[in-house]
Amino acid sequence: MILPERYTYIAIILHWLIAGLMIVNFAFGEFYEAFGEDNVRFMIDAHKSTGISVLGLVIIRLLWRLTHRPPVLPANFKPWEKRASHAVHWLLYALMLALPLSGWMHDSAWKAAPEIKMYWFGLFEWPRITWIMELEPVVKEQWHAVLGDVHEILGKLLLLLFVIHVGGALKHQWIDKHPELQRMWR
Repeated sequence: MILPERYTYIAIILHWLIAGLMIVNFAFGEFYEAFGEDNVRFMIDAHKSTGISVLGLVIIRLLWRLTHRPPVLPANFKPWEKRASHAVHWLLYALMLALPLSGWMHDSAWKAAPEIKMYWFGLFEWPRITWIMELEPVVKEQWHAVLGDVHEILGKLLLLLFVIHVGGALKHQWIDKHPELQRMWR
């Protein structure tokens, strides 16, 4: 069996680090209430910090991707599979940027944002988005509600694309018997 061309080590590390953080952050966002009232603030703060971390790592990943050619998809992929793969990857990038940005904007529109500072894992204050913080209170409250809905919808879309991405990789690996997972593994 001919081994496929692989991603660079940096791309592989960033891929798995971002994927792991997104899974953890999804759990923070979905299940924070299950950890009890005393832990809600901690879980929400961890969700925000992890989201900002994902945003930074995705920017690094995109810059790496734009400056380091990814491996070519195997020749035995059907044309529609190649198009679908490229579309899903670029949609994943778009959502991995839009989701933390919408969360940051949502948090900046929170009415208690001026009093309750946001800290990145408790280490240093992370700034809110000034122009959103300076909106009139009624407008800011409306934006907070809209951005919360947007953030939730983007999260569900990202989850759907994540399932499609993983499903496609597993289909190629196990059903088509292509060594697909080796492209993104050590």
